Amino acid sequence: MNILVAASEMVPFCKTGGLADVAGALSQSVARLGHGVCLFLPSYRAIEGGSFPLKAVPGRYWVPIGHELVPATLSTASWGAVTVYFIQCPKYFAREGLYQAGGKDYDDNDERFIFFCRAVLEGAKFVGFKPDVVHCHDWQTALIPAYLKTLYQIDAFYAKAKSLLTIHNIAYQGMFSKDALFLAGFGWVDFTPDRLEYYGGFNFLKAGLVFADALTTVSPTYAQEIQSSPEFGRGMEGILKHRRAELRGILNGIDVEIWNPETDQFLARAYDADGAPAGKAANKAALRAECGLKGKPNVPLIGVVSRLDSQKGLDVALEVVADILARGGAELILLGAGDPALAQAYAQLVRDHPGAACTRNGFDEALSHRIYAAADLFLMPSRFEPCGLGQMIAMRYGTLPVVTRTGGLADTVREDSPPGPPNGFVAPKCAREDLAAAMTRALSVCARLPERKARVAAAMSQDFSWRQSAARYADLYRAMAGASS
Repeated sequence: MNILVAASEMVPFCKTGGLADVAGALSQSVARLGHGVCLFLPSYRAIEGGSFPLKAVPGRYWVPIGHELVPATLSTASWGAVTVYFIQCPKYFAREGLYQAGGKDYDDNDERFIFFCRAVLEGAKFVGFKPDVVHCHDWQTALIPAYLKTLYQIDAFYAKAKSLLTIHNIAYQGMFSKDALFLAGFGWVDFTPDRLEYYGGFNFLKAGLVFADALTTVSPTYAQEIQSSPEFGRGMEGILKHRRAELRGILNGIDVEIWNPETDQFLARAYDADGAPAGKAANKAALRAECGLKGKPNVPLIGVVSRLDSQKGLDVALEVVADILARGGAELILLGAGDPALAQAYAQLVRDHPGAACTRNGFDEALSHRIYAAADLFLMPSRFEPCGLGQMIAMRYGTLPVVTRTGGLADTVREDSPPGPPNGFVAPKCAREDLAAAMTRALSVCARLPERKARVAAAMSQDFSWRQSAARYADLYRAMAGASS
């Protein structure tokens, strides 16, 4: 089959979050199964000035925006088994950031991603890539399914194409004023509650949820949660419940070549499952020295690699961790960036417990690898978590996750429930009492070496590769394409 993938970011070209990791790894994994995969990205300033050799596609084509035609050009690169096309339009993409600058969203993000959605569809025609399935990711590409069912409905090029929309985090929806409706080429006939209207505005994600032939999200539990209540569905729970027959949760994977303790060049010492005790001990000693931790070397080391955001529950974890550090029961290393107030709170924690805690602001790829390898416990107490990659990476490195029972965390971490042996620790919800109890259980197991070794072995035996997830997506593509034939 021919699969056209549309995403606003993708590793290794551009990234602000987990969407980029998933779009890249899934595309490669599907292509390795023998399908033709073309991926379209905006050509941001960082890409054009980056280290990847791009080849210009001769000619230009025109993209309708409101009553105008805006010119676009393409450049391309072969990345593994995937052909990547970069949509060039300096007016929209030659900017400092992908979606914002100085912490503020661009005022014209509606117009930018209307352009991108139309440019993907016109660009595929321009290069002659006729898709069986158009796989769209998040609100930035969610207008594409709506276009295929309306403005492109009689376009012979897309006569057999089906659309799939993957929801990575339903909290981000692309909500704009109704004026964007006309820039997008729609009319008042489309501005109804059962189509594009949403509380008097134009919600891009809703457009995709209404018009896509199939919907996926990034874990089975999250697929159920976002239908269950406004807390999880963020206003889309009614639509999703209505479309539950077309919605499924497919768990994300991780890149097991990048995240591999046996070959990881960032570690002080590589190790496999059999050598995990000695390997983790060597990495723990090296990281403690690097970060200036001076407590007892045998106390558990808690690792955090996270965006600093209320979603991640680190505000609740702060008091729990402070109590543990005050008792000398553990040490903490945190790597993250985001909410300045939360960053300052953890900086104060370091000042209150010198030699027992270390925080690093920002993102450091090499340090993240060393934390996963060195830590005994990985703390991830999210209020909600569509999938989560951190807990899977931690288990790959033999670090036991302490999580809340939500989304992909509930689907991957087990403490006392089948299937399979325990591989971590689970708090019922993101509340201080629940998290404190889970941490107490985790620290207790760390002190009981046979039980700890059994959990580490169970964690490291998990298969979190993209192989299984890509096969499920390929099955879905086949079912969708079959329905159109």
